[in-house]
Amino acid sequence: MTTDEIVALAKDRGVQLVRFLYCDNGGVIRGKSAHIGQLARRMESGIGLVKGMQSFTSLDFLAPDATYGPVGEIRLVPDPDTFVVLPYAPRSGQMMVNMVELDHSPWALDPRAFIQRMVARAGDKDLAFDAAFENEFYLAIRADGGYVPVDRSLCVSAIGMESTEPVIQDIIEALTDQGLTVELSHPELGWGQQELSIRHAPALRAADNQITYRQTVRAVAGQHDLVASLAPKPFANQAGSGAHLHWSIWDAAHATNRLTDSQDPNGLSSLARSAIAGVLTHLPGLLALTTPSVNSFRRLQPHYWSSAYTAWGIENREAAVRVPSRYWDDDEGSANLELKASDASANPYIALGGLIAAAMDGIERELDPGEPVDVDPGNLDEDERKRRGIRRFPETAQEALDALEGDAVLVGALGEPLATEYLKVRRAEAAAYAEHDEAFELENHFFKY
Repeated sequence: MTTDEIVALAKDRGVQLVRFLYCDNGGVIRGKSAHIGQLARRMESGIGLVKGMQSFTSLDFLAPDATYGPVGEIRLVPDPDTFVVLPYAPRSGQMMVNMVELDHSPWALDPRAFIQRMVARAGDKDLAFDAAFENEFYLAIRADGGYVPVDRSLCVSAIGMESTEPVIQDIIEALTDQGLTVELSHPELGWGQQELSIRHAPALRAADNQITYRQTVRAVAGQHDLVASLAPKPFANQAGSGAHLHWSIWDAAHATNRLTDSQDPNGLSSLARSAIAGVLTHLPGLLALTTPSVNSFRRLQPHYWSSAYTAWGIENREAAVRVPSRYWDDDEGSANLELKASDASANPYIALGGLIAAAMDGIERELDPGEPVDVDPGNLDEDERKRRGIRRFPETAQEALDALEGDAVLVGALGEPLATEYLKVRRAEAAAYAEHDEAFELENHFFKY
């Protein structure tokens, strides 16, 4: 839509404020709002934002060694293709933004510009990535100064369907109204835990969709006097929540799924195998982008179906990269790969952009991942894991950040300015949480994600 069309639609729907949203280096969704009377000019000239906001941690303090502070400004310039009227806040609209320098060039620290670069890099090889974040989340009530799961339902239990029927139906309706296609929904393993998956989309739109999803789930839950948490481990004694990253690779015309080969015993093309190998090769550092929070590493434990080793497998839910079985009604189109080590504390633009960079490195170097693992890699002895090149994940956020800093491919893809500030912010968070107890960590992740 054009600016005039958006303004006219917003006025017709009674919108007074339009939110300009971005996601920061700490994975927190932030933004500013333009009044409808100023929307047209703000869509053209953007809204000012101090550069120091990209040096803020999720605990809302400036990283001690931050590059940016109170000096310097960029503009939040919205993408008109992302405009929606919010069904849960009907007097407000929403658009995703790019961060733009005052000279009109993309800011080097803009996460959305990063994924746009990775999409263009794939396009140069006649490739296009589709993706979807498969989110799990908890629904809870406030009680005694904390949070209590809304039910004690078992995994995929019909009881869990009934206990959450009103809120889940309203979440589905709100997502649908914003152009997202809901595919599946069911109660998950934890008490009060749900999984609700949406359809894949081109990479940039998939990252935008993750922002919309997170906002919608929390807002609609709040209207039911519930709190929704997409944190990786909101309850220490319950299952963790992932945002498993599913992706497929197509030709640039989006006519052929490049992951498939009917002659291969597993139905995988050589390109698919190389993409898997690239992700596994860079996974220690990639975790700092896809599972970046201190809380993330409570989830990434052996034997918990969240993955803990750099292994891949066919329908192996303990593997870092799972090759899902295909659907009978669309064998080629449904071929995809799943990164299980991904959660909603990540900035989706950085997480998905990093995955594309890792996969493209594997494709360009024609790497091979070896044979798929058909057992829980945690049950293999250390000698067998070493023989097969299977490594234990970094076990803390700090270890993953060290691996990222040492990964020239990922750092090069991010670009030095974004990589440097990202590392500073996430390291400052890790240091801050190290000074507090478990209760502080759980509480501060619960409501932010």
